[in-house]
Amino acid sequence: MDVLGEAARWLNDPLNWTGPSGVLALTWAHVWISVLAVALAALLALPLGLWLGRRGKGARLAVVVANTTRALPTLALLTLLAASGLFGATATVLACAVFALPPLLSGAIDGLEGVDAGAVDAATGMGMSRWHRLWAVELPLAVPVIGAGVRTAAVQVVATVPLAALVGGRSLGTIIVSGFGTLHYGQVVAGGALVAGLCLLVEGVLALGQRAATPTGLRALARTPDR
Repeated sequence: MDVLGEAARWLNDPLNWTGPSGVLALTWAHVWISVLAVALAALLALPLGLWLGRRGKGARLAVVVANTTRALPTLALLTLLAASGLFGATATVLACAVFALPPLLSGAIDGLEGVDAGAVDAATGMGMSRWHRLWAVELPLAVPVIGAGVRTAAVQVVATVPLAALVGGRSLGTIIVSGFGTLHYGQVVAGGALVAGLCLLVEGVLALGQRAATPTGLRALARTPDR
């Protein structure tokens, strides 16, 4: 209870929220690194996943290969990057981008593969070109699955970015590492609570975004009990 009380006092101290090392500044750095990591992974994973999802061949193998990257701990990858001369935000963005690849790739492939064949045939019968069909029919129908992959990747990255503090980067992990260094375990708990709260916020915002991007017909279908 003393640790929890110390954590509450730390969070209620206005001095801990302002300045270059305050919660607000570190939260901004944390979010910025997360956005860059997910964006970098998405630039590679989404186009590749959409291509493989439409092609069919090699899709499952690509997912298996991507999932092998999960066997490499992010901290170990950060250490390797630091040993090669990359520190701080750069190393964290690269390591977290690797971590974000599997759910993004799987979401894109599963989303395209799960599109109703009848809808594709109908679009083809209407004379739509391959690219027109992709943008007007297949992608909107694949949004729920692709969005789930993005949400998973984003939350995983936000939860992993605190490791940036171990390689000279700035994030909410700075609060945790500093607390361990000074034996202020209430500060450690406070930092962990801030990271958890940020993860929940990101999950909620992306869930709303995913819902907004999902076609109305699919939302209605999902609410139908017998479907």
